[in-house]
This record gives sequence, structure tokens and C-alpha cells, in this order.
Amino acid sequence: MFRGIAASVLASSLFALMYYYTSFLQPLTGEEVFGWRMLLTLPCVTLFLLITGDWRLAAGVLRRIAQRPVRLLGSMATSALMGLQLWLFLWAPLHGRSLEVSMGYFLLPLAMVLTGKLLWGESLSRPQKIAVALAALGVGHELARHGSFAWETLLVTLGYPAYFILRRRLRTDHLGGLWTDMLLMAPAALYFVRTGPLSEADLAQHPALWWLIPGLGVISALALVSYVLASRQLPFSLFGLLSYVEPVLLVAVSLMLGETIAPEQWPTYAAIWAAVAVLVMAGLRHLLKRGAR
Repeated sequence: MFRGIAASVLASSLFALMYYYTSFLQPLTGEEVFGWRMLLTLPCVTLFLLITGDWRLAAGVLRRIAQRPVRLLGSMATSALMGLQLWLFLWAPLHGRSLEVSMGYFLLPLAMVLTGKLLWGESLSRPQKIAVALAALGVGHELARHGSFAWETLLVTLGYPAYFILRRRLRTDHLGGLWTDMLLMAPAALYFVRTGPLSEADLAQHPALWWLIPGLGVISALALVSYVLASRQLPFSLFGLLSYVEPVLLVAVSLMLGETIAPEQWPTYAAIWAAVAVLVMAGLRHLLKRGAR
């Protein structure tokens, strides 16, 4: 149990570090950072699958695509959805939009709860209903203030559920499906790296990039491996609770990068953070009861 908790916290910390790490990669654009991350992470994930014996999952996806090539369209769709999220995660800190993305990650668990209710008829517990109501207050305040949410927030909140729904229907909701998505992203990643503005003159002016860029791949691979290990070693409920550590750290990084929460934004954040707190408390209560039994 302790190892699983440590792996989950390490994964969240590494993802937050990656958020901050991008600020050291200038003059790289968000697209270049995304490209380098994908090209450097894919070999590491491949090695992980081979070591753990999970390569059979990736081989199974490739085999099903070979048997029915039209399935490639579905995998291309999931790859595009995931690629968009990974690009946004690295683009936001470079453009002062970290808080908007962080808000999306706070809303994501609630969006997943509603997705389960609407699509699969999953029942909502009382704490989940309270959390959804509180989040609705925060969403309502933001809509009354601006008429809409920031597009970055909406992309995270709505994009990830669409990605997970499609993967479930394609039966690729496992490590093999993730590897396939990353493989299909590789051409776009290579394009961004080759056509990006980074030049030999930039490397001469910023020599630290020679080790900062490979460092990005190391951090990304370690974060992903830690996340997978945590998902295997922890009960699902505890693993879900620990997922809230990441958006908290992302907000902290956003503030470190110089972004601020305006006074008129606090009611929105307060309502959504209260919703998250309700879910966390309910989860902890459940775990304590199960431990007592």
C-alpha cells in the first residue's frame, strides 16, 4: 500500500514538475516541447511494456487493426484526442494559461461522474450529488461572470471524458491502447520538432537545452511509469482520491509562474474546491470503514 501511495504522489509531483519545467525550455514553442516529449517518451514506454510483459496488450491492438483496418480510424481519433490534451498541458505554462488548465483538472472528476451517470446509468451517492451541486454553483458563477468558461478549461473537462468513452468502446482502455495512441502521435511529434524554430544558433545561445530536452523525456517517462505502478498497487477508490493531488500542485505551479487568481474568480474556485473536498472526505470515510471491517 505504501509503495502505491508513494508512486501516486511521485507521479503527480513529476507531472507538476513537467508543468514548471517547460518555463526553462524557451525558445521552444509549445508544439516543439510536445514533439520532443512524445519522441523521447515512446521508447521508454515501449521498454516498460517489454519488461513488464504488457507488450501483449499493444500487440493485441495492432493485431485487431490488421484484421479490420477500419479500426485504425478509431485509434487515430483517440490518438488525436490524447495528443491535444498533452499539447495543451505543455502549451499552457508557456502562454500564461496554467490556471485555466488546472481548473479543468479540478472539474474533470466531476465530469467523469456525470458521464457515468448519463451514459451508463451509474447511480450517484449522496456526497457525489452534493459535489455536483457545488460544482454547478461554481460553473454558474463563471457563466454569469463571463458567459462561458475558458476554452482551455472546457477542453480538459470535456475532452478527457470523450477520450475515455471512445477508448472503452474500442476496447483499448489499457496500456496497449495508450502505446498505440502514442505511436500514432509520433509523425505529428516529428513534424513539430523538424519544423520548429529551434536552430543551431538557439542551441549555441542556450546550451542548457542539450540536457534540458532529454530531461523532459526522463521526467515524462518516470511520471507515466509511476502512474501505472500506482494504479496497479492501490485500491481504485484510494487511487482516485490521490488523483486530486495533481491539480492542487498545478495551481501551485501556476502561481509560481506568476499567474494570479483575480478577486472575482474566487467564488468559482471556492465552489469547485469545496466540491472536490466533499469527494475527498467521502472517499476517506469509505476507506476508513473498509479498513475497520
